[in-house]
Amino acid sequence: MADYLNALMAKPIAHRGLHDRSIGVIENSQAAFLAAVERGYGIECDVQITRDGEAVVFHDFNLDRLTGESGRVDERTAAELGEISLTQSTAGNAIYPLAKMLDAVAGKVPIVVEIKSRFDGGLRLTRRVTEIVKSYPDHPICIESFDPQIVTALRTLLPSHPHGIVAMARYEYPDYAGLSVEEKHAMGNLLHFSDMQPAFLSWNVKDLPQAAPYLCRTALGLPVSAWTVRTPEDAARASIHADQIVFEGFLPEA
Repeated sequence: MADYLNALMAKPIAHRGLHDRSIGVIENSQAAFLAAVERGYGIECDVQITRDGEAVVFHDFNLDRLTGESGRVDERTAAELGEISLTQSTAGNAIYPLAKMLDAVAGKVPIVVEIKSRFDGGLRLTRRVTEIVKSYPDHPICIESFDPQIVTALRTLLPSHPHGIVAMARYEYPDYAGLSVEEKHAMGNLLHFSDMQPAFLSWNVKDLPQAAPYLCRTALGLPVSAWTVRTPEDAARASIHADQIVFEGFLPEA
């Protein structure tokens, strides 16, 4: 596990791959991942569950923003999603399974897989991701999620790989509208820490410095990465308060 985590912290991590829509390289596409590999960056990717229980590489719960289709990702099968191309992609990249992405990267750079969650207690996607990752024992892969229940479950489901919590001080995005004030407070202050026992923390760069990541890093020796770093100024802040960055929109030194 330590080797996987050390690899993750060695080089900057390209957020959803090294994407650039202006040249047709779309987030979470094979082209974006291969571009990151070419420059030696680590990769962060997102996964969603399909109707037939497959883990596919895609950030949003709905198809509307990134494709010419509409509706929920989990209402389509993996095969159906494989026929849907990402809009503005010059490479014609479609939505594809996590296993295919791991095959393409071939263990050349570290990968952190973010398991997306509706915070409904469901672990179907988590179980599928762990099944897939176990099939790639020689690849430097870490798993993370915003959902404390998922991170806690990973302790048992995938003890061989580092699991981390993605967090921030305030949960104001629409994705968290269904959470209570108490739930948001608990997440923003890592009050699930003893249950999760994460191997690393990924914290919003805009919320640095903050007590929770400071204590994790200085008192517990937990590696902290900062997301999403979009400017050299963000990177400078992260260099003081974190060990790693998850970046997009510019090229940090690899």
